[in-house]
Amino acid sequence: MDYYAPRREKLRRLVRQSGADALLVTSFTNVTYLTGFTGDDSYLLARTDGELLISDPRYTTQLEEECPGLDLLIRPPGVTMLSGIAKAVGQAKIGRLAIEGSSMTVGLRDQLGAKLPGVEFVVTDGLVERLRLTKDRMEIARLREAVRMAEKGFEVLRSTLRKEKTEKQIAAELELAMRQFGAKGCAFPSIVAVGPRAALPHATPTDATVGSSDLLLVDWGAHEGMYRSDLTRVLVTGRISPKLRKVYKTVLAAQVAAIQAVRPGVTAESVDAVARKMIAKAGFGRYFGHGLGHGLGLDVHEGPRLAVGIQTVLRPGMVVTVEPGIYLPGWGGVRIEDDVLVTRGGHEVLTSVSKSLEEAVVDG
Repeated sequence: MDYYAPRREKLRRLVRQSGADALLVTSFTNVTYLTGFTGDDSYLLARTDGELLISDPRYTTQLEEECPGLDLLIRPPGVTMLSGIAKAVGQAKIGRLAIEGSSMTVGLRDQLGAKLPGVEFVVTDGLVERLRLTKDRMEIARLREAVRMAEKGFEVLRSTLRKEKTEKQIAAELELAMRQFGAKGCAFPSIVAVGPRAALPHATPTDATVGSSDLLLVDWGAHEGMYRSDLTRVLVTGRISPKLRKVYKTVLAAQVAAIQAVRPGVTAESVDAVARKMIAKAGFGRYFGHGLGHGLGLDVHEGPRLAVGIQTVLRPGMVVTVEPGIYLPGWGGVRIEDDVLVTRGGHEVLTSVSKSLEEAVVDG
């Protein structure tokens, strides 16, 4: 049985509702979701009566292994992807072609329009992403594995941390450790920030050494082959100052309360508000400038977002990060992040790395 066939059937229903005859899937991530193909440079023509994957000879064997039974159009050398698409659309006698507005470039749309003058384009937004919002059992199992790989890598980081190591060295060693536990690589470029640099939510690793401050923030995740995890922890490499204790206590309380608010039927905005109000009440409201979290899956950032103004209603099967933070310029920052599954009865925290401030102290 084709594991991905039900996903494509659901998409066909959405395509019919859009009034189009077919959807040209140009997002490589969406192609993976619908077919299991893990390569790139390939598009899926999802018709209301079937599908055709358009690729090239580099992937012939891989496609046979990953997508057995799926109809293929392998364009020969010298034939462009544009020509392959035009041929497939023409042969299928498609009159109204839906395109992914957030994926297809204006240039490709115009070039395709020139080759298919009789075809009407229907711009859609998020048809496949709508399906990706909730995860099935296989996806949840792979997300659990991505979490396990990340946590094992972090254990190695903690046990080998030394004050002379730089942010760059730590990031490289963390990726190696996760790979040794089976990961394909990092889910995203790891954020390793010492002291004042932890006030940058997306700090890029530098030559700053661990020993130059008492605080080290690490935001990392593992790519298990298809699915990705995302965690953040703070390590203390010196003394716990009163200021650090206060900031950490505030962030942790806000995170725990927000996680408790995660359950089916609530809006993404309401979960964000739980943490945001607590941080504001403690006097740090203007130092929490990003959303509370985001969805996880094939991409490290996908729907649903937990943020101000997001009215998405949480449903069982959604997986989100919960990551409040306080960032004080010139001093540093604290962010605590876990991956959380929405269940029928509430939620399940998939991550298990300790969040105790006392246990965050590392001797090195």
